[in-house]
Amino acid sequence: MKIFAAVLAVIAVVNADIYMHNPRGSNNRLDENGRERNNGNRMFDSQNNNRGGYNVGSLYYTAGSVLPIEWTNQHSCGDPNANCELVMQYMCGEWVRDGTTTTTIPENPNQCYNYDCNTDIRYGMNENFDNYLNCKIRQREANLFTADQNLNGETARYTRQNPQGTRRGYECPEERDHYPYWGPTPWMDIAVFTNDAERCEYYQTESQNVKSRWACDLPFSYLQENRNANRNRPVIPITKEACEAVEIENAAGGNATFGVWKEYASFNMSAPACRENHWSRDNHLGNGVNGQPNTYNWTIPETLSESCVLRIRYNISTGEFDGWDGSTTAELNAEGNQESTLDVYTRYGLTAEEAEDRGYVFENNPNVEMFTDAANGDNFNLQLAINTAQLGRTFQDRSHTFAIRAKPAEVAANTVYNLNVRGKRGNIVQVFPGVEYDFVPNNLEMMPGDFVHPQWTGSNSNPNNNDGQGRQGTDRSNIALLKEQNYEEGTGAYYEPFGVSGQYGNSYPKHLADTSFVGLAAQTLINMAVLQPGQFRGEMSELDDAGTYFDAKPLKVTETGTHHYMCTRNNNFSNRSQKGRMKVGVEQTAYSAIGYTGGNVTTSHSELNFGRGSLDHLEDIKVVEWDPQQGKWEIERVDGSPDDIPGDKIESNFVTIYPTGQITTADETFTLRLFLNGSTSDVVELFRSDPESFTTWEKVEFSRQGNALAVETQSGGTYVATGSSNAGQIAGIVIGCIAAAVLIIGAVVYFRMHPEKLTNLTKSGPV
Repeated sequence: MKIFAAVLAVIAVVNADIYMHNPRGSNNRLDENGRERNNGNRMFDSQNNNRGGYNVGSLYYTAGSVLPIEWTNQHSCGDPNANCELVMQYMCGEWVRDGTTTTTIPENPNQCYNYDCNTDIRYGMNENFDNYLNCKIRQREANLFTADQNLNGETARYTRQNPQGTRRGYECPEERDHYPYWGPTPWMDIAVFTNDAERCEYYQTESQNVKSRWACDLPFSYLQENRNANRNRPVIPITKEACEAVEIENAAGGNATFGVWKEYASFNMSAPACRENHWSRDNHLGNGVNGQPNTYNWTIPETLSESCVLRIRYNISTGEFDGWDGSTTAELNAEGNQESTLDVYTRYGLTAEEAEDRGYVFENNPNVEMFTDAANGDNFNLQLAINTAQLGRTFQDRSHTFAIRAKPAEVAANTVYNLNVRGKRGNIVQVFPGVEYDFVPNNLEMMPGDFVHPQWTGSNSNPNNNDGQGRQGTDRSNIALLKEQNYEEGTGAYYEPFGVSGQYGNSYPKHLADTSFVGLAAQTLINMAVLQPGQFRGEMSELDDAGTYFDAKPLKVTETGTHHYMCTRNNNFSNRSQKGRMKVGVEQTAYSAIGYTGGNVTTSHSELNFGRGSLDHLEDIKVVEWDPQQGKWEIERVDGSPDDIPGDKIESNFVTIYPTGQITTADETFTLRLFLNGSTSDVVELFRSDPESFTTWEKVEFSRQGNALAVETQSGGTYVATGSSNAGQIAGIVIGCIAAAVLIIGAVVYFRMHPEKLTNLTKSGPV
C-alpha cells in the first residue's frame, strides 16, 4: 500500500515562512529595488511573505567542500507545538537559470524565442517545460486527503494547497506538496529533518536517490498535442494497466502505438541524511538552540555542473489528526458543500452527532460551542481560524543558481571550507525577514593543511533608502584583521596554546605590515581587503567602485592561531557588526548531530558509532583529538598532571568526546574504536577521565581489534591508551626458574654423595 507523506502544516492565520540565508535564498526575487518582490509566482510557490529573499547573485563551490546551509523558520521544529519536517534537495541541469526578467516564464511556446521556452534565457527556470507539461495533464493521486477543498481539476496541477491549480514557473504542485514523491522528480535529496525519527527509514528507502520510479511514458509530440486537454480528463495515467491501455493512432496510417510503463532509474547516490530536528521556537524568525543559526553543513557532491539550485521545504502540521496512520485518505473528503468527515472530536469525548452540533468538525473557520450550559443559559461560541488548505502546509525557499566545480589538484585529500557572506543592505527592520550582513560561518575551526575559500556576492539594486555605508543600494564586503586586544577577555583558554590575533570588541583593523593570518601571503591579505584582482584602484574607501562578487579561490592554511577579522564597510557600531573568527589548531575537531537513527563521528585515530535506538533524542556530538604532546599540555592547562595517567607511555592520541557525561539512553551504549600509534608496549590499557580537571583516571575494559581498542561505553570524556612493560613479571619468572634449577642441581649432588639416602627414599612407602 502506498503511504503518502502529507504536506505538513500550520494553523491557518499565520504565515509559517521559511527563508534561506546561505546560500542566498531568492523567495522568487530577481533584482528588484523594492523591499517586496515583484512576482511571487515567478519560479515556484514559496507561500512566504513578499518581503523575504535576496537579490540574485551566484557563487561556485568545489566538490567535496563544506557549505553551511543556513535558514530561519517561523514556527517550531523539534517541539510539540507542531509536527515539522524539513527537506533539503538540489537539482542541476543546463536549463537551470535565474533569468533577466521577473515575469513568469510562459506556458505557450509561441510567447518564447524560437518557440522554445526551455531555451529562452530571459525567463528564470528551475524545472523545465517538459516537467510541467507532464504534470499538467497527468492524473492526480485520487486517494489523497483534500478535506473540504474543491479542486478545480483532476490532474497533478490541483492539490489541497493549490485547489485552483495556479502556475508558478514550471513547478508541479503535487510534487511540491508531498515527500517523498511517488513519481520521477529532478530533485536529488540532501537531508531530511523530522520530529519523528522513526520515519527516517521510510524517507531513506523511498528516496529517489536509491529507489527507482515508475511512470507512464507517452510520446512528447502526443503530450504537446494534448497540452490544453480538459483539466478533468487527464491524459497521462498513473497505473501500469491504464498506461499500457493508452492507444495512440498513427496519423500516417501505420500501426498505433501504446503507452509504456517505464522505470526511471534512481540517482544512484547515497540516501539522504535523516535525523531529528534541532529545536526552534514558534512565532519567531531567528536563531535556534544556543543562539546559533539553524544550520546544516552540506558536503558538496561530485555532481559537476555550472547550473544548480538548492531548495528547502518546510512541512508542518497540526496535531488534530494523524496523517501517517493510513486512514486519512480521500474517503474522508467532503462531498458537495458538506464538511470533511475527518474525526477531530473523539479525543474530546464527543460523538459524531455532538461534534456536528457543537462545531467540532474539520471545515474552514468553524464556530465551536465550548460550553453547553453557560451561566446565563446561552451557548458560548468561539470562531476558530482554521483553513483546511493549510492545516497540513508546505513552505519553501530556493537559492539562486550556483555551480559545482572540480576540486583543484592542489587541494588533494584536504578539506575545503567555504567562507561566505549572508544578508543584505539595511537595518534589522528594513531587511526583515532577511538578515543583516554576517560571515558564514562566523566561527570557523580548521587545521593546518585545510583550505578556506572566501567568496561572496551581493546586489547593486537594494532599496536606495535602506541604511548602510557606501553608495546607496549596494552590497559590498571585504576582510581585514582586527587590531590587537585592548583588554583581557576571560581566561584566554580558548586561544591557547597558539595565541590570538585581534579582538571582537575592536572596530579598527590591523596595519597590514604587522599582520600574519593563517600563513596567507601578504598579497592575499591585500586582495581580500581591497577586493583585488577584480578591482584596480578607483574610489575604494567604502568599496564603491568594486563589484558585488569576490572570489579569493581556495587558500591553504599553514599556520596555527586564532584570528578575528571584520568587514570595514559594514561595521557600524550599534547598528551592524560584520565580524568573524578563524581558529587553526593542531587538534582535530569533528561535529555531528546524532539522534534515534544513530550515526558515526570520525577523526584520524578514532571512530564513534551510535546504533539505532542508542539515543532517544538529538544530541550534538563533538570529538576533539590531541596528539600525545598536545594532550599532556591540555591536562596541565587545567592544573592536572600527566604523571597521574597510569602506565609508562602514551600509546594513542587523546580523544575527548562531548558531552562528557552519559550520552546514551538508559542501558544503551555506543562504540568507541581508538587506534594505537604503533604500540610496542607489552601491556596496553585504556583509561578515561573528566576533561574539566583530569584528577582521576578510570580503567576501561576493551577488546583488541587489530591496531584498535574497541570499547562499549555510555559516556563521553577523555580516552587514552597507555602501555607498560612486563619486565617485572619476566624477572620474577626468571628468578623462580633459577631457584628451581639450583635446588635440582643441589639435590643431584647430594644424592650422588649419599647414595644410601636415595635408596632408603625409594624404598620408603606408606605406613
